[in-house]
Amino acid sequence: MSSRIAFLKGHGTENDFVIVPDPDNVIDLPAAAVAALCDRRAGIGGDGLLHVVRSAAHPEARAMAAEAEWFMDYRNGDGSTVEMCGNGVRVFARYLQHAGLVTEGDLAVATRGGVKTVHIAKATADGGPAAGGITVGMGRAVLPDGDVTVTVGERTWPARNVNMGNPHAVAFVEDLAHAGDLYTRPPFHPASAYPHGVNVEFVADRGPGHVAMRVHERGVGETRSCGTGACAVAVAAARRDGADPAVTGTPATYTVDVLGGRLLITERPDGEIEMTGPAVIVAEGEIDSDWLESAAR
Repeated sequence: MSSRIAFLKGHGTENDFVIVPDPDNVIDLPAAAVAALCDRRAGIGGDGLLHVVRSAAHPEARAMAAEAEWFMDYRNGDGSTVEMCGNGVRVFARYLQHAGLVTEGDLAVATRGGVKTVHIAKATADGGPAAGGITVGMGRAVLPDGDVTVTVGERTWPARNVNMGNPHAVAFVEDLAHAGDLYTRPPFHPASAYPHGVNVEFVADRGPGHVAMRVHERGVGETRSCGTGACAVAVAAARRDGADPAVTGTPATYTVDVLGGRLLITERPDGEIEMTGPAVIVAEGEIDSDWLESAAR
């Protein structure tokens, strides 16, 4: 008789994830297994997978165990590992709350992009646990030098190179439809700017301090939302608008509309970027381990 592996499904602004709790890091999740679980027709379906492990039990996170009990071993939908996922951190924190492992308030989450600070807001009286937004300290943006362009069809735009622990190319466009279908990665130049691939954001203005975006996430394709991408977009928009909190001493806040909802991004004068948005657990179930083993071959 096959054994069963517990899983949950959650999303943050419709960026959705398969969640696999594994505190002691005993479940083998090779890339093929992750891709099978994230398959929307033959698996559970998700933009990525959140492997929930105690930091002390994971070789990539042991050095962070004193700061953060839990490690977000994040995988893209194709099974590849990446540094960070902003929406994923919120859903990860919501799972910990759902499982009774943390409560409202502050906690730290270890990621491949470092330890992230998280605040789970108190739920409103009439909204249930999902109504309390989650704020994530996303770290500081790095703005590498050099010109970058991205292309869709016959259109080419200059792009701002922003690194949020993972790489982004942010292009401002008149119409989000100009981004095309985003099934395949938009070509970028020069290739040396992103040797390991890049997330590409297309951004249109909606009003003062308010933009909308579409994104191609490396290893996934177009997604309904990208947390690190929204942060990169807010930083790029601020610089385009002549705002640098480190210079002015005034925080810069942008509302960023994504296909799956809305995120609020604030860059503080110390460079720290905070992202606030929803996170929801929608289902729980069990994975047949025999199927998973077969799918991973």
